[in-house]
Formats: sequence, structure tokens, C-alpha cells
Amino acid sequence: MRSIRVFLATSIVSLLTLFNFVAAVQGYQSSMREADALFDNQMLDLALLVSNLDVSDERLRSLQLGDDLAFQVWQNDKLLAASANAPSVALHEFADGYDYANFNSYRWRTLARFDQVHEKWVFIAERMDLRFVLAENVVLQSVGPLLLGIPLVGLLVWAFVSRGLAPLRKLSSVLKAKPANDLTPIDFGDSRLELDQVVASINGFVARLGSAMDREKSFSADAAHELRTPISALKIQLHNLASTVDAETDAYRELQQGIDRMQHLIEQLLALYRSSAEQFNAKARPVNLLDIAQDAVARLYPEFERKNQQIAIEGDEQLGREIFTIYGEPFALETLLTNLLTNASRYTPLNGQIVVSLLRHSDKVILSVEDDGEGIALDDRARIFDRFTRLSGAQTGGVSGCGLGLAIVRHVADLHGALVKVTSSRFDTGTAFIVEFTIEGAVNNGKKDE
Repeated sequence: MRSIRVFLATSIVSLLTLFNFVAAVQGYQSSMREADALFDNQMLDLALLVSNLDVSDERLRSLQLGDDLAFQVWQNDKLLAASANAPSVALHEFADGYDYANFNSYRWRTLARFDQVHEKWVFIAERMDLRFVLAENVVLQSVGPLLLGIPLVGLLVWAFVSRGLAPLRKLSSVLKAKPANDLTPIDFGDSRLELDQVVASINGFVARLGSAMDREKSFSADAAHELRTPISALKIQLHNLASTVDAETDAYRELQQGIDRMQHLIEQLLALYRSSAEQFNAKARPVNLLDIAQDAVARLYPEFERKNQQIAIEGDEQLGREIFTIYGEPFALETLLTNLLTNASRYTPLNGQIVVSLLRHSDKVILSVEDDGEGIALDDRARIFDRFTRLSGAQTGGVSGCGLGLAIVRHVADLHGALVKVTSSRFDTGTAFIVEFTIEGAVNNGKKDE
């Protein structure tokens, strides 16, 4: 059973039902004992009454006491008088006490009493089924309301259990509302004693996770910073080497490409570190995506020109440039666009086309980067945003890269509460990367951070 509330409510109602059943059994047995004692006393009183009757009166010799009672009067083994429903044989042994007998299709409780004054035996019999009926009536009257009240008790138990689990639901809501990049301790406020340990354990886990992530980020950032210097020195030495060796050889070109890949990896690691939640919270402000797009295209234009690629920016500015303003961190958004444009340029052939478009739709600003390259298969679109993941076609097609560019794109989009989608482009071939920024959500996030 997966629901704690259902388990607790079912368990409590089941225990109450079991308790009522046991109480009913005990009540039935107690009622039977009390009924036996009551009826036995009545039989004794009736025996005393019958022993004082004048049995010489013919009218008493066949007296009818009702279907549930019978009597006999014996003296010297002779039946002096009996009720009309009594048999002709003795109802009881000639010995004082209680016993049972069967006659007239019923089970009877019998009593034998010797009257020493009149020297005669008086036998009294009473039907046993009447005692069971009385006991059942007593039990039903006492236990019946309890059984009928079980549904009401179940509703009350459900309400109380739900109220008791309310702090747990509140904790769950707090955890769900906590952003994925928020590793601050949970301030649960007025928590119950049982939840204090849970909250403490969660905060301890979050603290350890935060420390591990900080160490990872620090290591990546420090390593990238430290590697920048030797990479720069290698590039200088490679430039100087070009004047003494043939720069057109395969060995020289492979060495240059390897150094370029190392430099690109270091820059991407630094970009990943700088686009963290802490950086976002510290530097977020209103940013115009159209300005970011124009600056990124201008900075990367030499790369497009080298491959003779056509690059265009589309945006409906008739309503004003401010319609493309969102709340975000400028460097992170610049990194996102740079990676999307660089990725489009790498996988678009010579003389290809790349289009950057901006669209304002309701409370969203939609950014898309499209190309007419080979495109991405449907099965590969779900994993291209994983770190250090490069598709087999890219790896064998001579395209350099480190597998971090699109991972950084997804990371930056998550920081801004944006949605990233991959679809086919407007061209016959190629891919479109679409990033949907929610204006209201981004502005509210910024206000909270402030």
C-alpha cells in the first residue's frame, strides 16, 4: 500500500472494527450468563410457588402456563399435577439442581426441587431459545449502533489522519517548489517533532551535495584558469614553429586542431562555471535578446564568412525592441546564443544558411536558431543535451567539439526557466533549436532574488 494516509486510516478502522467484534462476543457471552442467572432465579421462584399450590384441585392438575414454561409435581414416584405441555415422564432426575431436557421439539432448562414440608418433588422447565433471543436482543441493541457508526468513524479517522499528515504534505510542497539549483537549507518553520529529524537529514544531504558541487565547480574553474596559460604558450610556440616548418603538413594541422580543441574545451568549462545559479542571482537584470543576438552574430561573423554561410536575424521590431526584453544574466544568454550559432555553423556546409529569429507570443519570447545542415535524427534529439555527448555522425564527419556546448545551452535555459526544443528547420534539411523564455516567470524570479 503506497499511501500512508490510506494505510493509517484502514489500519485504525480495522482495529476499531475488530475491537467492536470482540466486544460484541464478550457482550453476548456476558448477556447469556446474566440471562441464565435471571431465568434460573425465576424458575426457582416458580418452583416455590408451585410447591405451595393445592394439587388436589382438579383444575390445577392440567394448568397451562404458556408454551415457554412447564411444570410437574411428583410424590412417591407418582405424578400429582403437571402443565398441559409437560410430558408424562419426569422432566428431571429426582435430585435437587438444574439440568437440561428435550421434549416437544425444544431444548429446555429444567429445575428439580424437593419440598420437605409437603414431601413432594417440583419440576420446572423453561425453553432455552427464549434465553438466546433475549441475549441477542441485548447484544444487538448495544453493539448495533457501534457497527452502524463505523462509516462515520472511518470518515473521522480519515479527517484526523489527513490533518496529522498535513505537515508532511507541506514539506513535500516546499521541496517541490524548491528550484533544482537552490541548495540552501530548508526553513520549514513550525514543524512537528517527528519531521525535525527528516528536515535535518534533508538539510544535511543538501549541504553535502552543495559542497560536492562547489568542489566540482571550483576544480573545473581552477583547472580551466590554470590551463589557459600553457594553452596560450602552446599557441605562441606553434605560431613561431610555422616559420621554420611546413605549416601545410598533416602533422602541423592536427597539432593546431588539437590545441584549438583544448582551448575550446577550457572556454566551455569556464562558461559552464560562470553560468551558475549564484552568478545568475548576482548579475541578473533586464536584457534585450535582440541586442544579444546581434552582438553574437557580429562577433562570430568571420566564422560564417569563412564558410561563405548566409546568416540572418529576423525579429518583428515594429512593436518596439523592448518586446524582446526578458530578465536574465547577460553573459549566460550570450553564451547560450554563441553555442547555438557555433553549433549551427559547424554542422552547416559551405554556402549554407542560418537564421536567427525572435518572436513575441503572449507572455513568451521565442528564440530560434535554424540551419540547413544534415539535421539530427529523432532518436538522437533526446540525448544531445547530455554532457560530453557527441553524435556518431559528428564524430566521424571531421567536426571538432567537446560535447559541452548544448549541455551549457540547456543549463542556461534552466536557469532562466526557459524551455528548449529541437525540431526540423524551415529548410528542406537541417535543425531548429527553439528556446521559449517566459517573461512573467523570469521577471518574478528576478524580483524574488532582489
